[in-house]
Amino acid sequence: MGKLSAIFFDIDDTLYSTTLFASLARQNAVQAMVSTGLRLPVAVVRRELDEVIAEFTSNYPAHFDKLLRRLPRESWAGTNRALIVAAGVRAYHRTKEDLAPFPDVLPLLRQVHEQGDVLIGVITHGLEIKQAEKLLLLGVVPFLHPEGIFISDQVGISKPNPKLYSRACAALGLQPGECMYVGDNPLTDIDPPNSLGMVTVRAVRETRHKDEHGVTEADYTINRFEELAELLRADFGLTLPTPEGRVAGGRSGDARSEAGPASP
Repeated sequence: MGKLSAIFFDIDDTLYSTTLFASLARQNAVQAMVSTGLRLPVAVVRRELDEVIAEFTSNYPAHFDKLLRRLPRESWAGTNRALIVAAGVRAYHRTKEDLAPFPDVLPLLRQVHEQGDVLIGVITHGLEIKQAEKLLLLGVVPFLHPEGIFISDQVGISKPNPKLYSRACAALGLQPGECMYVGDNPLTDIDPPNSLGMVTVRAVRETRHKDEHGVTEADYTINRFEELAELLRADFGLTLPTPEGRVAGGRSGDARSEAGPASP
């Protein structure tokens, strides 16, 4: 592999489990709404909320209000409906305070950041403030290049349009071949950057896209970020600590990563 100048990461289901967080936050919200006066079983309300999200998307701004409109009026009669909605919103946002990255994320970002030769950035799909808040809650901002954060809503280009990725590379004055992208979704995180010649790494965890397939294959497939560290040492010469605590890597090395490029 050639020179690596930047690594861009996806956020959702790559830096943290969006699937687990969303499920917990929605469950907490429903339980709070029932505790505040909504007279229906939690399981019934949760199923209806999941339908609302499926129909109106996760970025719809009034899920809980829409939920109450769909439920029988007698289920909340006698309680101000605004209190029930507010309880759901409050419980959902309180769950955010416990948002945490996968355990192997911060060690890897810290090592690459301290190594100093490779910029770290983010290319993510979603609403501007919502995605920015995730970065703050996950604690990854100190490791990111200040001009290396690209949010689809902010840029005006959505995944899977390859222009989002090319815009990020160009903004940092880099060629796509100098940049790596790490993501979990083969259709939106692997196929588009592959079309530009970026180095692609698919992070396969126990998430919603685990069993999906794209048109192209990632250059590398990993299960943990320790494997990403190893391929950065072996294939790109980054001087990163090994699990044993010694420093390995360096531009002169030509060893191949055990994670290895995916077969064509």
